[in-house]
Amino acid sequence: MHLIEIYKSIQGESSFAGLPCIFVRLAGCNLRCTWCDSEYTFTGGKKMTEDEVVAAVEALAPVRLVEITGGEPMLQEKELLPLMERLMGLGHTLLLETSGERPLTNVPKEVHKIVDVKCPGSGEGGTFHEPNLQSLTARDEVKFVIADRGDYEFAREFTRRHELEWRAHSVLFSPAFRKDAGAERSADNCLLDPRILVEWILGDGLNVRLGLQIHKFVWPAQQKGV
Repeated sequence: MHLIEIYKSIQGESSFAGLPCIFVRLAGCNLRCTWCDSEYTFTGGKKMTEDEVVAAVEALAPVRLVEITGGEPMLQEKELLPLMERLMGLGHTLLLETSGERPLTNVPKEVHKIVDVKCPGSGEGGTFHEPNLQSLTARDEVKFVIADRGDYEFAREFTRRHELEWRAHSVLFSPAFRKDAGAERSADNCLLDPRILVEWILGDGLNVRLGLQIHKFVWPAQQKGV
């Protein structure tokens, strides 16, 4: 398995936001989103065995919440599936952050999938594998990273058309952050003002959750490994 890093921080997104969490960040991604904040995962990293990954996670105890992220973790599905089963067997709660571009059928049902459906402004709109909607469970979350009004309207219509409020635990609307974000820990680093996004959500009566990537308000938005 090819990894970039394993570290302990707080969970910055999803309904688990604010909780201590161990992040297992895998290397490699087949998408190139315009606002990507993890381009350092595209190259580099190191190979680790399943035993080495498990040992590194267990060394960060007593935290029991673990997120598998990337890059795109499902590019390493063959190695990832047994790792997730093993970590859950050790008592960890597992989150999987994925674009949903790859089939998710084989992901264990106990894993909390956070599926990032790409909006048009990402430059990767249309890459979501729609049969994955059938794999969503009441523990899963669907996320839209929104850069402008066009992205919002796409996310709104996708949410309504596929009845995501009933398919998943949560639907997340998250403003995109600037790739050239400054050192300030403020909403000025967002491509879309969160207040405007909230006004749109309330105006349309959507039952979705605002996601603010709180780690980018605790630390500088450019900082890695947090």
